Amino acid sequence: MSLPRPTFLVPRTGFSKNILLLNIFASLKMALLPMAIITLFWKDQIGLSLSEILMLQALFSLATLIMEFPSGYLSDRLGYRFALNLACLFGITGWATYTFAGSFAGVLVAEIQLGISYAFISGADSALLYETLRHEGKEEEYAKHDGRMTAWAQAGEAAGAIGAGALYAWFPLLPFLLQIGVWISAFFVCRNLKEIPAAKRHTASHLREALGIAHKAFSLKPGLRYSILLAAMLGLASFYPVWLIQPYMQSINVPLVWFGPIWAVANLCVSFGSLLSYRIQYHLGARGTPILLLSLIAIGYTGLAFNQLIWGFAFYFLLTIMRGIQGPFLRLALQKQSDRHERASILSLKSLTFRLGFVITAPLVGMMADRSGLSFCFTILLITQVLLVAVLIWPFIKHTKTVWSS
Repeated sequence: MSLPRPTFLVPRTGFSKNILLLNIFASLKMALLPMAIITLFWKDQIGLSLSEILMLQALFSLATLIMEFPSGYLSDRLGYRFALNLACLFGITGWATYTFAGSFAGVLVAEIQLGISYAFISGADSALLYETLRHEGKEEEYAKHDGRMTAWAQAGEAAGAIGAGALYAWFPLLPFLLQIGVWISAFFVCRNLKEIPAAKRHTASHLREALGIAHKAFSLKPGLRYSILLAAMLGLASFYPVWLIQPYMQSINVPLVWFGPIWAVANLCVSFGSLLSYRIQYHLGARGTPILLLSLIAIGYTGLAFNQLIWGFAFYFLLTIMRGIQGPFLRLALQKQSDRHERASILSLKSLTFRLGFVITAPLVGMMADRSGLSFCFTILLITQVLLVAVLIWPFIKHTKTVWSS
């Protein structure tokens, strides 16, 4: 005898199209043509130092941080499709602002708009994917589809990066102009998404409910708390090198024309890791997977810290593989511990924690790189990242045991 379907669910026809559209959107949102050369653009065209660049990214993260949880909460209340459409509009205006930015202040205005854009994306796309699969009765396939969505995203970034060096050498603003067109395309993709209806809820106070979700995540549910903290720390471990790898490649005399292809390979490594994530979790389990991630961090940072040969950038690929594996693995842990009315909010809390960590530490990392050199900087990051991730792994395993059996 089959169980009755919840009354708030509507016929399934048409909703499965969301999966393809979300994959296409993931590819477009990460097809960041300027990313492979943006550190060079800031240094050579705007005249920023590494300290200013890391400060700029800290302020970008601060803008994202301020909007992170409110945007996730609004996504849960107003709809994931609404949030993604709004994100696209901010993406269009942000990259348009870049085309006439000529100073730190001008770049900051562009970065703030892009920060708001990514805050509205954060959690909304993953939550819509999970709800679509749940609506179709396939929520157990979430990790597999999340990995595929990440693979699409990194394939998009890889495709965007391939010719970035040549475009930049021809006309430095060309990657930014093309980026506006990418986000216009993303907007039309999101317009075709379908919202999954939710059960109606009576909320006396939105502020009280939002604070209640945060209280649940960080105080009442240790499994959620350590999932968020581990995800944030692993995110930081893979994010610092994003801004340091380009000057590192300059320092070891990697030709400029290699920058785009290297960036493309790095993103394909993220894609490769995300596609393997589901299988790695299946074979290594919730205990072995975090240990593998820790090992990749240790080897990757060791290579960057102590290898000054021209091929030393290859150690960066290990950190990008780690990034690909950890994303679907920890997002699944968070999704399994969240309810429909709080799903994007919980994912946004994860991003908020990561952004807060970056806001606090990025300026210090930038100053360390400027004053003491990249090798010393990578050595300190090696020690701190390995220690902090190692400290978080055991409580994560302990408090999420029941999650993986549900």
